Amino acid sequence: MSDFPFSPALPPVFAAALGSLREAATRPELVVSEIASPGNLAPHSIALSADVTPARHGTDSDLGTGRFILLYDPEEPEAWGGAFRVVCFVQAPLETEIGLDPFLADVTWSWLIDALDTKGADYSHASGTATKIISSGFGELAKQGDGAQIELRASWTPGDEQMKSHVEGWGELLCMLAGLPPVPEGVSLLQARRQARD
Repeated sequence: MSDFPFSPALPPVFAAALGSLREAATRPELVVSEIASPGNLAPHSIALSADVTPARHGTDSDLGTGRFILLYDPEEPEAWGGAFRVVCFVQAPLETEIGLDPFLADVTWSWLIDALDTKGADYSHASGTATKIISSGFGELAKQGDGAQIELRASWTPGDEQMKSHVEGWGELLCMLAGLPPVPEGVSLLQARRQARD
């Protein structure tokens, strides 16, 4: 993860959170970078973008993408239940048969919780939605055939300024949804092969 400057005007607790976030170690298949954060959600924020890279050069790189936003408001909004709030998004393509699985949304949410717990993240007030998208190509797009993808939008309240485990849990979830084997033992994963779409 690239370095980013700290402003002396930052509240010490948010500066500490940024330092912890910078220490996060993600898998080598994941390319993480800082992006512009939304300026209207909290007095202080930082946003990260991540993309799962292909295993071999020249192969389809559309394996999965995600966003991670850390918000800080010293006023502790009532809906957050604390001064920090994480908002994240992950998306990955699937085989159509897996996209039709009625339990896919439940499994996706459970993977988020498992990833955060496995990394030791301290959090509360978790909420989110998992959306399955099934598509069929017609006309000029008919050759693309059928496709599916899963999207998870989630948020939770970190218990303190230690953000390393939160970023690592988000990164692990994205890799799992992209079909990569889990790193920790004891985490189950649907075996999903990616079909390249012309």
